[in-house]
Amino acid sequence: MEPGPVGGGEGVPGAPVRRASYALDDEGAWIAQARHLAAAFLSRVRAEDGLPVSTRAVEVTQLVVSELVTNARKYAPGPVGLDLRLADDAVEVIVHDGNPAAPSPRDADPGRVGQHGLEIVMAVAQTLDVQQEPAGKSITARISLSP
Repeated sequence: MEPGPVGGGEGVPGAPVRRASYALDDEGAWIAQARHLAAAFLSRVRAEDGLPVSTRAVEVTQLVVSELVTNARKYAPGPVGLDLRLADDAVEVIVHDGNPAAPSPRDADPGRVGQHGLEIVMAVAQTLDVQQEPAGKSITARISLSP
């Protein structure tokens, strides 16, 4: 099953592209699909809304989506939701998952291989926010649209 829109500005002819929401399932190449959805969202923002979106913003957004969705799949049970939302001069990547525990970066360890996803997101995002939800949590990373 491919991820599909579940609400927001998707599919509304003539509506500004301000938000898109997707449900990601357990099948297939969901990380690649999530990155593609993020790039397509920003392309629509650029083309349909005429907003300047830098190449760096697209690349960083795809990286953040990849890291947050991977962590949600790895550490949380159940479905994963991906929301993309414009907020002034930034895009917000919101990932919803079923684990109520807030993530925390690991202590520095030069010998550690992997498990750097949260550190990467914290380094490239303007802000990172975790909110508890009735059935888990949402993590919001804000990324500037300009270089």
